[in-house]
Amino acid sequence: MRAMILKQTVSLTETDAPLELVDLPVPEPGPGEILIEVSACGVCHTELDEIEGRTPPPAFPVVPGHEIIGRVVGRGRDANRFREGDRVGVGWIHSSSGDRQENVSPEFRATGRDVNGGYAEYMTVSENYAAPIPEVFSDAQAAPLLCAGAIGYRALRLTEIENGQPLGLTGFGGSGHLVLQLSRHLYPETDVYVFARDADARAFALRLGAVWSGDTTDRAPEPLQAIIDTTPVWKPVVEALANLRPGGRLVINAIRKEDVDKEELLRLSYHEHLWMEREIKSVANITHFDIAEFLPIAGEIPIRPTVETYPLEEANRALVELRRGPVRGAKVLSIRP
Repeated sequence: MRAMILKQTVSLTETDAPLELVDLPVPEPGPGEILIEVSACGVCHTELDEIEGRTPPPAFPVVPGHEIIGRVVGRGRDANRFREGDRVGVGWIHSSSGDRQENVSPEFRATGRDVNGGYAEYMTVSENYAAPIPEVFSDAQAAPLLCAGAIGYRALRLTEIENGQPLGLTGFGGSGHLVLQLSRHLYPETDVYVFARDADARAFALRLGAVWSGDTTDRAPEPLQAIIDTTPVWKPVVEALANLRPGGRLVINAIRKEDVDKEELLRLSYHEHLWMEREIKSVANITHFDIAEFLPIAGEIPIRPTVETYPLEEANRALVELRRGPVRGAKVLSIRP
């Protein structure tokens, strides 16, 4: 099977080709596992963290990719949940303890980091960690829902906002544009304010229903009850805290933060940013419960992901563009030619 593999960590400022196209054997599903013929796989910022060593794979080589859509083409012993031909998705969680706290369990294993993922024609996973995909979505539309959408759903729940309380989103890429649509459905009386460096992203947010959009350093027209940060850097964290109302919560939806602007934390003022019971909550991974709860809601709305597709062989181009330029919506690999 064709697959893109990562052989070592590397800086994307020093190379345009971190992954290598190779031919690998088709994996065999073990007990309780299914074999998936992959049709689409989203390109996530977490792949950049893996490639550049912020959350490195435990062993090399590895096939990245954790926003996976495909069809069941094989079943291991005692795998009876799905039939061959069923369309399923796999997210960042490949396996864990199976309980509600599995996202913070030491048993957590990540798809495309700890085990081979979806930048390939086939992959295996436990049937308990695959999810059926609503028919309303194409394969390319469904792919970003498995991480950007589902982890956005978890982040939105962690804000603990109530309908009518103002919400902010700082950073407006693959996850942010899905969370905006989700929040308008779950909290129809909540005004959503978007902070983004890129003018096109700000305009895109307004078209999707944000009541206001501004630069990362701007102040919203009113203090916000909660803000979700989906950026890889630190400046938006400090700026977001200054936009919270007393008792507000900042939810940081990122596996890792980069060090390029870590000095921004020196601007943190207890009185301005943290006092009055403002708080910070991090999002740690995702559970299979999050994915199972989110996908039917996404289909009911229905959420409309904005996607740009690339053939599998151009995964490096998609990653470099994600690393270096402004992103509108989500990037998705089409695995089948």
